[in-house]
Amino acid sequence: MPPILQQLQQATKMISRRKILLLVLGCSTISLLLHQGAQLSWYPKLFPLSCPPLRESPPRPKHMTVAFLKTHKTAGTTVQNILFRFAERHNLTVALPHPSCEHQFCYPRNFSAHFVHPATRPPHVLASHLRFDRAELERLMPPGTIYITILREPAAMFESLFSYYNQYCPAFRRVPNASLEAFLQAPETYYRAGEHFAMFAHNTLAYDLGGDNERSPRNDAAYLAGLIRQVEEVFSLVMIAEYFDESLVLLRRLLAWDLDDVLYAKLNARAASSRLAAIPAQELREARQRLLRHCFGDKPVLRPAAQIRTKQLQPWQPSRKVDIMGYDLPGGGGAGPATEACIKLAMPEVQYSNYLLRKQKRRVSARARPEPVLDKPPPRPIRVLPRGPQGP
Repeated sequence: MPPILQQLQQATKMISRRKILLLVLGCSTISLLLHQGAQLSWYPKLFPLSCPPLRESPPRPKHMTVAFLKTHKTAGTTVQNILFRFAERHNLTVALPHPSCEHQFCYPRNFSAHFVHPATRPPHVLASHLRFDRAELERLMPPGTIYITILREPAAMFESLFSYYNQYCPAFRRVPNASLEAFLQAPETYYRAGEHFAMFAHNTLAYDLGGDNERSPRNDAAYLAGLIRQVEEVFSLVMIAEYFDESLVLLRRLLAWDLDDVLYAKLNARAASSRLAAIPAQELREARQRLLRHCFGDKPVLRPAAQIRTKQLQPWQPSRKVDIMGYDLPGGGGAGPATEACIKLAMPEVQYSNYLLRKQKRRVSARARPEPVLDKPPPRPIRVLPRGPQGP
């Protein structure tokens, strides 16, 4: 027999003997414990016969510092509205763009803390469009801030980008008859790297996340893998537009918020088919439908902006060739807290940003206003003593 086979047989015998020895020792130990258990006071502690009752963990406090990277055409405005309403309800400061940046943080430039209006610093919440820069955001936001963002299936996202930014992106303007099909057949014919707003025509999500949208995953797979690792490292939650309600359930759990904190007014939202968080998502959808019926009636009608009588609900129009539709309150609204709450539920980004900026500027002015100081204190009133009884 070859020497190597003899060695294998010897090794097998040794392993078998060890297994038998361990088995005998194990059985002997268990038998000893069972027979002597009555004399061992620690036996019930080591081998409990039933599981201890579960203790309910105390509720976590709501997390109040959130930075949301609002990506383009991914339902980010709906998330932004949720964060705006939460911040207003809890008297939190929302970081808002400087007027020179309009309603975005000077996008498409790399984000800088200098783009934030001084009346909105230091903030608790950030939710307006920007190009992600981790160092600048960490310089602005307080420690412990939770970072979240949202992504969308790229083909559907690009179709929306092409329609919305048709008059802003030079590559889209070059396409005859604004034809998406023509652009997709020969994108290199119309695209010029480096042009203003060129990122809307090429890897927009990579650009929004702070990456180089000109780096192709076909030619540089390692770069894309590194960018994905950075996203996973920074963001505690990446929401998915196609599973919006399920993403909100995860957001609610992450931030320890109430159900009312994550309700929204996306009237045409559809239910996703995933089983992820199915019961909580269904609860969210039912609560949202009740709220929508209360605010907009049983059959809300999608209207052009010119037909919306409630001015606070008229959506911003990117160009004359694009008509962004919206919803109106029944009867054109009215007065009262209930009407105001419904308006906030569907208020577009530009109007809500301007409203919050005015409110926060008033708050800053009230804090900075000094108490009135009188040059001379007013004279103390003279107290008239009562006259005593008259003598005879």
